[in-house]
Amino acid sequence: MQRLNSNTIGITQGSRVLFSDFIDDGPMWTGTGPREHRFEVDFAERFAAVPNVQVSISMWDSDQKTNQRMDISAENITETGFDLVFRTWGDTRVARVRANWMVIGPLPNEDDWQLY
Repeated sequence: MQRLNSNTIGITQGSRVLFSDFIDDGPMWTGTGPREHRFEVDFAERFAAVPNVQVSISMWDSDQKTNQRMDISAENITETGFDLVFRTWGDTRVARVRANWMVIGPLPNEDDWQLY
């Protein structure tokens, strides 16, 4: 559990279509085996410490003839952003995916200062 001691807590959220590979025969739609798509999310304002990040799938469009395999995660989380990562593997054919995220963490406060 992360305990937030700041009296200034920031919450930000977003949503993005990560890819639409069925349009241009991209790798998520036509490929097989391990595949990955990354999107770099930059926060509008810097957090005072590494925040908590929650990611989820809000739209999943795939071929019903293959197994449905997916993994979504937040990686490389810092005070300024994170990588939103979608993965699939095997014969799964993913046409498009939209992901949502919510970030909660302490914001810098003008009363915060360090002596050294």
